[in-house]
Amino acid sequence: MTITESLGLALRQCREQLRISQEELAHRAGLDRTYISGIERGRRNPSLLTIERIAKTLGVEVEVLFQIVSKIQQEAGKEKQ
Repeated sequence: MTITESLGLALRQCREQLRISQEELAHRAGLDRTYISGIERGRRNPSLLTIERIAKTLGVEVEVLFQIVSKIQQEAGKEKQ
């Protein structure tokens, strides 16, 4: 699993915990829904500023978000073994 895929999965998990749609997240963050979708699918590589904006919108500290990404990466590594 790539880092962009792990980031997308982490953002999706946070968004789903809030029970909001991609469209709602995009609206709140001032982004396009298709961009959010691309990030969640690991097909877009957002800037750090965009990651920060999305994290704030989700009510998650950037550090916590990257901890989630790290955990996803570790789990993906274990599955390969």
